Amino acid sequence: MGNCTRALGYDERMTTTVLDVRNLTKRFGDVIAVDDVSFEIGGGEMVGLVGQNGAGKSTTIHMVLGLTTPSSGSITILGRDPHHDRSALQQVNFSAAYTSLPQTLSVEENLIVFARLYGLRKPRRRVHEVLELLGVPHFAPMRTRSLSSGQATLVHIAKALLNKPRLLLLDEPTASLDPDAADRTRGVLRRVSIDEGFTTLITSHNMREVEEMCHRIIFIHRGRVVATGSPAEVTAAYGSPDLESAFLRVTRGEP
Repeated sequence: MGNCTRALGYDERMTTTVLDVRNLTKRFGDVIAVDDVSFEIGGGEMVGLVGQNGAGKSTTIHMVLGLTTPSSGSITILGRDPHHDRSALQQVNFSAAYTSLPQTLSVEENLIVFARLYGLRKPRRRVHEVLELLGVPHFAPMRTRSLSSGQATLVHIAKALLNKPRLLLLDEPTASLDPDAADRTRGVLRRVSIDEGFTTLITSHNMREVEEMCHRIIFIHRGRVVATGSPAEVTAAYGSPDLESAFLRVTRGEP
């Protein structure tokens, strides 16, 4: 894994803890959706949060974003609790395949709206910087309704990068993409992560994607962390030939 982690930007930045989650629990009535989950993510690190539907991934992300209040436990982003100090969320952004933007506006118009919401002083300049960074400056005049799934995914990522977040949360970033578009998007994310130095927490059901992109994996099952480590370490721990096989063993209740 040494060569792989260097290629992904694994370096001394990771000694800085960006996200620290401690004994996080969330109950909905009698249901425990997240059960005593703890992990931390260092600066510049790309970490995969994986598990089957209903495992607690989205609830965990919603608590990190300050959208859902934990029943117990703590979350700190660069040392600040987003549930008590909302300024911590200025260092965070989020992108998901299932979100949408106003269809009648151009890409540039949509992104300028968000840049202003983020309080950027020169919104148009930052919009064009981000589109250049992603290699898609020609998207600017395009109407959002005319975008392909792959193009729309890159626009959502562009929106999430506008405020130069220290922590980027990606929920199923390539879920709706064909293999070629998904591969291109992963390449863009890897490159931009190195160039911009942000920290990324990714949820995905695509185990090949997680193996390819992530330095570490946090495997969550029925609300609890059952394994954590590099893709190779998690695979070896379950005696599986690849991460997908390990995923199946966990979700099917095999030892």
